[in-house]
Amino acid sequence: MKTTSQIAIIFIVAAIPAYASGQVTVNSLLLEMVDRDAVARFPENNFRLKQHSSYNRASKTPDEPVGWFTNHDYNRSEKDKNFIRIDEKDGKKEWVLMDHTGPGAIVRSWMPWLKDTEPGTDITMRIYLDGSDEPALEGNMLSMFDGTGVIPYPLAHSSLRSAVSFFPIPYAKSCKVTTDAMPFFFQFTFREYDEGTPVETFTMKDFDASAALIKETGEALLNPRASAAENPMTFNTTLADQQEQTIDLPTGVAAVRELSVKLGNYENPDVTRQVILKMEFDGKETVWCPIGDFFGSGFGFNPVQGWYRTVAEDGTMSCRWVMPYQTGGKVSLVNLSGSSVDAELNVKTGDWTWDDRSMYFHAAWRGQYPVPTQPRSDWNYVTLKGRGVYVGDTLTIMNPATRWWGEGDERIWVDGEDFPSIFGTGTEDYYAYSWGGRSTDFYEHPFHAQPFSSKYNKLNRKPATDTKKNSQGFSVETRSRALDTMPFGRSLQLDMEVWSGTDCDMGYQVGTYWYGFKETLSNRQPEPKEVLNVPPLPDRVH
Repeated sequence: MKTTSQIAIIFIVAAIPAYASGQVTVNSLLLEMVDRDAVARFPENNFRLKQHSSYNRASKTPDEPVGWFTNHDYNRSEKDKNFIRIDEKDGKKEWVLMDHTGPGAIVRSWMPWLKDTEPGTDITMRIYLDGSDEPALEGNMLSMFDGTGVIPYPLAHSSLRSAVSFFPIPYAKSCKVTTDAMPFFFQFTFREYDEGTPVETFTMKDFDASAALIKETGEALLNPRASAAENPMTFNTTLADQQEQTIDLPTGVAAVRELSVKLGNYENPDVTRQVILKMEFDGKETVWCPIGDFFGSGFGFNPVQGWYRTVAEDGTMSCRWVMPYQTGGKVSLVNLSGSSVDAELNVKTGDWTWDDRSMYFHAAWRGQYPVPTQPRSDWNYVTLKGRGVYVGDTLTIMNPATRWWGEGDERIWVDGEDFPSIFGTGTEDYYAYSWGGRSTDFYEHPFHAQPFSSKYNKLNRKPATDTKKNSQGFSVETRSRALDTMPFGRSLQLDMEVWSGTDCDMGYQVGTYWYGFKETLSNRQPEPKEVLNVPPLPDRVH
């Protein structure tokens, strides 16, 4: 009898010809979704990530702060007009949410519940491809994308009060998404391929034919394993305050394929911020990041399972990013906590074929306290110069108030554009959930999670009887990208709007991850003093 892994290999091998041909298809995108090696190479089929959302249309430019920080980014009446337009078809209205011309692929969609305590909607959504009058997909706006409809879990997912889909919908010429009633909030994130890119447009016939691969892709996402990892190297030691210990990587062309850190204990939540992971490849330091922010735990020890990273309940934090190099490298742990720390580091490498699309893995960190909520501002995650691909981040917030902190939108500029190609609708929406004042509970998915919120995590779930809106305390949000990675040719700037309902001082810290070529630069430098500036919070519980 064949194992699940063997069956997966059979289906993947059968689909490889379409993947290798360079043509973009449903199958090629599903294979790419679980191909970690592909993420470490600049895309062969060049694209830029775009998004059509219900962002507030009063936001025009940062030079006009009143409009820029207006936060009415939803639709309660037609006068709001936070959508593209209204079409008439057969005497009936259709609200247009996305309208893109050219080759592309929807790679992420997000829609929340209309009411924070009542799931469901009676709105019908239609997706028209290549100018057809007949929709390629049609169904309930939420159930079509929450894992209960045609697209199965985990490719579609019900997160906290939201429907989120990562199922790829490619098209050769155009894509229009409509609803038969006024939409509330929405986000459609899509790849815009270079003109002339060969794309095979999605059909339900192809979807049905891909059933086996769809199933195996979902099973792979839920049961992540490092690929071709070997050559184990390790140390298990006690790090004195300010001490650094290093593992030298094998010389020659190779790639780090699996890496884990385990501390002796996590009784002091500050330790995940004050033990630093450093990495150097081919003579250049590319990683300087606290372990909590690198592995997705954020502030303190918060177990969570994702496609790229796992924080296990036994205290082991591991990642499966592929990190290529040409000549050699180093992986180090640095203890800045002020006291000794028992620490174990394990690294496994594997083969890599270096080519002109191969990139180096980077991870950086920024922390700041205090961050005033007034006047409104945009808080910069990272700004990159050069060429590369942005692949994820982990945000930790300290909120001293009980009211919701995360109305702020992400604004992402790529290659010097005048207006951000990604303009969001709220911080929690960026991390794929909604109704943040109520959604103070743990949730996880291969590509996004809330490992900790207020006082709840995987080991301490929120009781059903706790119905209060209270977002005081630390919150950890994390997101990693597969098909929704963000390539950039010259630059990328990611800002998150600071928009709280309370005039107060908050704490922000973020780990960011990207791939870049040797000449690619960021505005982030090591901040050993700032990791000690932990935001104070009375009676913090962890």
